[in-house]
Amino acid sequence: MKRGLVIGKFMPLHKGHIALIEFAVSQCDELIVSMSFADTDPIDPQLRFNWIKEQFNSNPAILPRMIKDDFDNEQLPLAERTAVWAEKMREVYPRIDTLISSELYGEPFAANLAAEHIMFDKERISVPISATAIRSKPLTNWQYIPAYIQPYFVKKICFYGPESTGKSTLAKKMAAHYNTEFVPEAARDILISNDFREKEIIAIGNLQHQYIEEKLKTANKLLFCDTDAITTQIYSQYYLGKVPREIYEFEEQTTYDLYFLLDIDIPWIADPLRDQGHHRKEMMQIFRRELEKRKIEYVLISGSYEARERKVKEVIDEIIN
Repeated sequence: MKRGLVIGKFMPLHKGHIALIEFAVSQCDELIVSMSFADTDPIDPQLRFNWIKEQFNSNPAILPRMIKDDFDNEQLPLAERTAVWAEKMREVYPRIDTLISSELYGEPFAANLAAEHIMFDKERISVPISATAIRSKPLTNWQYIPAYIQPYFVKKICFYGPESTGKSTLAKKMAAHYNTEFVPEAARDILISNDFREKEIIAIGNLQHQYIEEKLKTANKLLFCDTDAITTQIYSQYYLGKVPREIYEFEEQTTYDLYFLLDIDIPWIADPLRDQGHHRKEMMQIFRRELEKRKIEYVLISGSYEARERKVKEVIDEIIN
């Protein structure tokens, strides 16, 4: 039986890696896909390994493996460096017949393994991408990220601020404009008035988190969110005089890439869940203070509805491009 080896960090696994691995398994009877990892990796190793297993779980000839990268020495010349790799690989994988790679290290590494080397698409013509490029500009390189990995790279954008500042309207409009999803305000699916108890505020936080997790699966590069867990904390403190610990936990579970703080310089419009029209300035100060004490950067959005929409699009276009 011919056993092959493909190595990499797969940070993240992308369509170039997939093409390499699918080619490699066609060249042997059994293929070890060895994912190296370090404690300082910017993407969690177990998550990356799960991505590999999910991609290839239908092919029993592909054997994903993890190996801690505590043996590499980047200061060594390539021949000596790959000799160290080979020594480690022989300890972990006793027999390797063929190394398949698309990198310059392939030839010396294979020689040190005493294995055949097969080069695949060295110039990266078939899939012109690298994991470094994806980490640097995931939205620009979106088409090279497998669909089930894309949610990891979705940019979550929060429309944040006191009531009646246009958060819901902007979230919906931006989702339509950028052909993606938006997350509605969960409180409006639970409450019919502002007379509620602790169990309702926890239910709101939980449902908001569920909405985000579901919408991430189908979001196209961006996910626009109408409110967040900080907002839920503010209203819990305002109406109940306390904040359940669960709401702080929801805040820890979801972070946002961008906050738009919506100003109060547009008319207040009443509805059954709004009762703070008489002290909007006070609430605006609270919302701003909560961001600043967490050192969360934000973009202040003010002016007419049209001016707000223009400003939001300008900022988002900069992120995408």
